[in-house]
Amino acid sequence: MEGRHEQDSAPADGRASASFLIDEALMFYYPAALRAMAATGVADHLADGPRTVEDLARLTGVDTQSLYRALRVSATRGIFEELDDGRFRLTPTGDALRTDAPLSARSAVLMLTDQSMWRPAGEMERCLQRGGPAFDDIFGMPFFDHFAQDQATAAIFHHGMAAMSAQENAPIAAAYEFPDSGVVVDVGGGQGGLLLAVLGRRGGLRGVLFDAEHVLRHHLLDVTETGGRWEPAVGDFFTEVPKGDVYLLKRILHDWDDDQCVTILRNCRTAMRPGGRILVIDAVVPPGNAPHQAKLVDLLLMASLVGRERTAQEFSRLFEAADLQLSRVVPTGTVLSIVEATPKDPDG
Repeated sequence: MEGRHEQDSAPADGRASASFLIDEALMFYYPAALRAMAATGVADHLADGPRTVEDLARLTGVDTQSLYRALRVSATRGIFEELDDGRFRLTPTGDALRTDAPLSARSAVLMLTDQSMWRPAGEMERCLQRGGPAFDDIFGMPFFDHFAQDQATAAIFHHGMAAMSAQENAPIAAAYEFPDSGVVVDVGGGQGGLLLAVLGRRGGLRGVLFDAEHVLRHHLLDVTETGGRWEPAVGDFFTEVPKGDVYLLKRILHDWDDDQCVTILRNCRTAMRPGGRILVIDAVVPPGNAPHQAKLVDLLLMASLVGRERTAQEFSRLFEAADLQLSRVVPTGTVLSIVEATPKDPDG
């Protein structure tokens, strides 16, 4: 009875805090449900209009009652909507979950919730206790070594990154005044979506897509608008990079620790032609307590890799160590910014 009395007399703000934290602890079930929806392809079957749960279960080959429960939770996030007659429809918010959506996020959802991301996140306490990622303990090797020997997981990662980037590439390319001529080298450029967007805006530019051979096989650049204006280059950016005038490093530096980033930047600096520049395209962590995707991705990086998201000041220190200087930070209208680095002014 004494314990009940203490609970009843607890201050209202204490109860509100406890309730809030319990709700927060349950939040991981939302992405779990989202992954289940993406994996089973439910959204694809709602493209032409609402359907019953029974219909959806039959089309996707899953259990009807379990599907309903996952749909009901997803509807609380605005991805689906349960209608008065019990059918579900796909909302405009959830439309990009379709495989054939113009900017489908389905592959990105599957990547971000893959076990290679999910399991280390659940072991974040290890990261706090000793520093370093939990990934190596769980999978027995570092992140990219695991992908190198597991083609299925590598495919999930590369297709997911391409999907994550697809909705960013056009605004990033439009945000920066690229030169009318010269060579743009997309370092670790994956399937080449950003390079495609850049070359599409500047007919006099040439491009080099630089990555591992197995990644380049899935490039997107064999289209009319880039015909004869680009070439693939296989290599390792920790060793050397091709010669060029503008270097794109999109979501590259955040994967690596400071020393590794400096190595990449120095290699670009060495290969860069006179008047060249390096464009680091990453999130720039803002100050203060406001939510920002970079703060969440930073925890993903902490759990699975050795890198981090960085502030403008932290980028400046990296550049300084690589004989570069931060020229400016260009917003792009996406969660990423263009952090421009140029060679140090010898008179500065």
